[in-house]
Amino acid sequence: MLRSKALNDPRPVEADAASRSSRGFARDLGADRAAARARLRAVARARRRYGRLFLALPLLLIVAADVLLRGDRLLDLGGKHIASYLGAMVESAALWGLLLFAASSRRGASRWLAALLFVALATLSLGGQLYFHRQYATYLNLDATLFGTSLSASLFGQLRADGENFFRSVLPPLLLAIALVWLGRRIVRPGRTAWARAARLAAPAVVVAAFVLPCSYRTVQASTPDVIYFHAIGGLLKELAGVQTTAQVRPGLRTPPSLPPVTPRPGPRRNVLFILTESVRADATCSARMPVAAGEAPAACPGTPRIDAAVPDRLPLTQMRSNASTTAIGLAVLWSGLQPVATREALHSAPLVFDYAHAAGFDSAYWTSHHMMFANSRLYVQDLPVSHQCGATELDPLADIDLGADDRLLSAHVRSEVLSLREPFVAVAHFGNTHVPYLVDPEDAPFQPALESKAPDDNEAYRNFYRNAVYRQDAAIADLIRFVRGSPVGERTVIVFTSDHGEAFREHGQLGHTGSILDEEIRVPGWIDAPPGTLTAAEEGALRAARDEPVFHTDVAPTLLDLMGLWEEPALAGYRAAMVGHSLLRPSPGPAALALTNCTGIWGCAFKNWGMMRGNMKLESRAWDTAWHCYDVLADPREQRDLGPAACGDLPRLADALYGGPAGSVDVPAHLRDLAVGPRHD
Repeated sequence: MLRSKALNDPRPVEADAASRSSRGFARDLGADRAAARARLRAVARARRRYGRLFLALPLLLIVAADVLLRGDRLLDLGGKHIASYLGAMVESAALWGLLLFAASSRRGASRWLAALLFVALATLSLGGQLYFHRQYATYLNLDATLFGTSLSASLFGQLRADGENFFRSVLPPLLLAIALVWLGRRIVRPGRTAWARAARLAAPAVVVAAFVLPCSYRTVQASTPDVIYFHAIGGLLKELAGVQTTAQVRPGLRTPPSLPPVTPRPGPRRNVLFILTESVRADATCSARMPVAAGEAPAACPGTPRIDAAVPDRLPLTQMRSNASTTAIGLAVLWSGLQPVATREALHSAPLVFDYAHAAGFDSAYWTSHHMMFANSRLYVQDLPVSHQCGATELDPLADIDLGADDRLLSAHVRSEVLSLREPFVAVAHFGNTHVPYLVDPEDAPFQPALESKAPDDNEAYRNFYRNAVYRQDAAIADLIRFVRGSPVGERTVIVFTSDHGEAFREHGQLGHTGSILDEEIRVPGWIDAPPGTLTAAEEGALRAARDEPVFHTDVAPTLLDLMGLWEEPALAGYRAAMVGHSLLRPSPGPAALALTNCTGIWGCAFKNWGMMRGNMKLESRAWDTAWHCYDVLADPREQRDLGPAACGDLPRLADALYGGPAGSVDVPAHLRDLAVGPRHD
């Protein structure tokens, strides 16, 4: 009975069921935990797998952006340049990968420092390069930054003038860098392994190495844009710290020979006023008067109407070209007559027109509105044998380092001193307000719309802004010309006019100057205004014959010597032999092969570019080119049709011998680099 009762009691059955249920729940719970652990392990494996890929994402984005900007140039790389680019990719991957890894940590103050470095460096290096490429069709490199080592105000002046476009360029990299850090903390999440700790410690060391141990192949920019940037800034910091680099080449102290006294040949009595301006391209002014129909009044030159009216009978040189697109080189060529490829020693020891004038007993002067702190330019001109001299700070102690003093102040200063010069005299008035960032009078700016923006979409408005600066300068120069022509010395003074170089507005991608030797940067205005009786009939005839013929700045010093009556002086025969140009007061001996380059012994090139020209045929190459280009500048003034090297005759052979090959195929030759030995003066 008891047994029957026990059999009929439901409690053991319930207990057994509960036990079985508990065991099932435990099994399920265990399975769930196992599945959860498996999922966590899978997530961890995925994070390790995809986290590593994620850390490579910055490099992939940088290379993709580089290909979009200059894919055609990258395809032309070969040999050591490919190796250089691959090395830069390794450096870039290590830098951004380690920084992003450290910034992705889950805790610790160091992750915020790493995040700050990642965002700041990405913003400046990539945004800065994007901004620079939009302006100059190339990246900011070491050579370009060294142009600013003595003028820190230039950076802030640039931001004041074009800050909006700069911030437009840096904003996308800034936002992208922040997004990568945010995603990294969700995808990467480094652990506490020894390897992770070592990677976090290595991150700041890699940042320092990016600046201290650069490996960008800057001659053709065969590196990623970020590495080029770190190389540039690292080199600049070294220069500012007093560590000299061979890339920085500046004019130094001159050591000209002591010329013997010479006597000008008999001829017309004449003074020379050489008016030189800055960055004025040929089409921004009028070398010749505007053509008119018979019986009509001449139309005013739109860019420089007041100069046009002040010298109506000038003798134009419509095909004048500089041999470089850099001021320091232009001055050395204009005043010495040497080619820009002359050695640094030759360019510093050659007599200048001031030295020749002094030897012949001429009084002389050099007045400029340029700031002499710009690359320590004062060194080159401080010992000129002149009786009158001034620079920007003598005109205005607060003069801007890029713009210099107001050209109106220079014009007034020259007018106050020119009549005190003893005749005969040779004087140079050097105007500068047409240098970027350009000085404009908003109340007298006829070219509209005009903007200071350097954005590609605003290119024509920015060109108008430049034209308004030329228009403003026109008034200052015209005031000086009218004063001289109305003074007692006016009827005996020949005025020579040109610009040191031109200015590009993206005709071939670049903006400003020093970027190429294409015509937007080297074709400049040129004319000579000579009162009746100051030229012989033969001299005037030779000038008229040269009106539409290609002439060069290498012809200016011989012409000035001829105006002084010294071109045939036997005592100067040795110096004359070093000049490749000819006097424009004499019949042309025929076109000569002339060097064109911005890489010289007196001024280093920010962007390697060089070539040659004979008559109307130009051979040229820029830093990223591996072949010569040939243009007929008279038949194709915009240089749009590359005729191929063979069309330039023997110029490729001569250029190969001079430079070693196109600009993108060789390093800067030794004779175009700074070979000076001894203490630095610049």
